[in-house]
Amino acid sequence: MIVEKKWNEWSWGWFLIAPTVIGLIVLNIIPIIQTVYLSFFKSGDFGRGNVFVGFGNYLKMFGDPQVWHAVGNTLMYTVLVVPISIMIAMVVAVMLNGNLGGKSLYRTIYFIPMVAAPAAVTMVWKWLYNTQFGLVNYGLSKLGLPPVEWTSSPTVALLSIAIIGIWSVIGYNMVLFLAGLQEIPKDYYEASDIDGAGKFRQFFVITLPLVSPTMFFVLITSIIQAMQVFDVIYMMIDVTNPAYDHTVSLVYLFYNSSFKYSDKGYGSAIVMLLLILILIITVFQTRAQKKWVNYM
Repeated sequence: MIVEKKWNEWSWGWFLIAPTVIGLIVLNIIPIIQTVYLSFFKSGDFGRGNVFVGFGNYLKMFGDPQVWHAVGNTLMYTVLVVPISIMIAMVVAVMLNGNLGGKSLYRTIYFIPMVAAPAAVTMVWKWLYNTQFGLVNYGLSKLGLPPVEWTSSPTVALLSIAIIGIWSVIGYNMVLFLAGLQEIPKDYYEASDIDGAGKFRQFFVITLPLVSPTMFFVLITSIIQAMQVFDVIYMMIDVTNPAYDHTVSLVYLFYNSSFKYSDKGYGSAIVMLLLILILIITVFQTRAQKKWVNYM
């Protein structure tokens, strides 16, 4: 009887997690294995007859200056987007967690960029950044400033794309921080009020330490998301753009190699480089979190 009960619990458990397990295997595990496999081959004509080249794709990749441009651009984009978006989202979450009228409306407004389609968002920003007719340059002209080539200047284009990335992710991070803030017991703030602590000190002594687990999760997911940036750059910058070399990301380079130039083997090697970079950064973060993350 006990064995039958355990068997029923075990079978029901596997039945309930089966969709997730199957999804992970089909959508994640199998593609990873296929990508590793393809990275050792040179794609044949019309997608047939792949030629085994061993580590040839990796050797070609390490000697390709454009790959290292893409690595630098990807890391720079991550450095620009992640810290600023997390800081802004944290400040907004603290404000919306307080006694503020119309909090639900503000939360909805900040979360809208996450609901909107990336293609639609990018098209709107592309219009805003238009050198001749864009609203941003129109505002600059009203201030007596010259127009800026937001999407074609090699020195400005990556910053322009980073602004879109920051704007797009603030709402999602804000919701996560709100969830973390609402888990902090009110007793801590009441006790600090009795001791005479101000809001500024409460933020650094109570709020930040107790919301650090949520911040750690947001930091990891934000870096992974930023390292995989593609759609915004793809729609804003084409290969003929003067700013292409200063904005191309690893995923964009993978797309060009795999689908434009029909070399899926080389594209797979680029993806493996991105995977290794993300793994290294994630491992470093996991080790470092012991020094700053406080679990209640």
